Amino acid sequence: VFPSLAQAQASVANEVYQELGQPSVFLFCPTEYCSSLCSPSPSQSCYLQTIGQELLPEIGVIWTGPKVVSQELSAVLLEEVEAVLRRRPVIWDNLYANDYDCRRVFLGPYMGRAPGLMSKLHGLLLNPNCELQANFIPIHTLGTWFRSELGSCAHPAHAGTEAVAALEDSQGAQDGSYSPQEALELALRDWVAEINQQALEPGR
Repeated sequence: VFPSLAQAQASVANEVYQELGQPSVFLFCPTEYCSSLCSPSPSQSCYLQTIGQELLPEIGVIWTGPKVVSQELSAVLLEEVEAVLRRRPVIWDNLYANDYDCRRVFLGPYMGRAPGLMSKLHGLLLNPNCELQANFIPIHTLGTWFRSELGSCAHPAHAGTEAVAALEDSQGAQDGSYSPQEALELALRDWVAEINQQALEPGR
């Protein structure tokens, strides 16, 4: 029925999206969801070009970066992906994921993401590690990174209404700079306080 996998996927995704009443959040994960899966590159991938052309513009497309688990995300790569997909990507960030090897647990701060990335994204999803308690630092430092991104917006129009509201409600310095080491220290301080609080609860 379809001349290519990409056209089949786009057609089905479009139909489901419309059948559901065009929800405000509808995400599509392509078969080529990172640079290492693209042939020969994201910008020259016939698959991604077709997805960008055929998928309805309101549907968000998930992207993990250069690799499935990306140590770094750059603005240049995201601009390349945006151009071929004809929309800003939703980053599916596997920096902390360890479902592929549960012997590995990354407990460091959110890092390796270039400043000013928020304007290049349609959204960001953080894939946590499999150990519930050990996700305190990942989520806490992601929050610090997010606040710094909001603080770096030169004008409210760049951030959007929701972003400005979140910025006004957030705590801490808003100088627009992000330090992974400072974010880690803040997270550890709050994590110790959380652990001490739990230790005082009956039955602990």
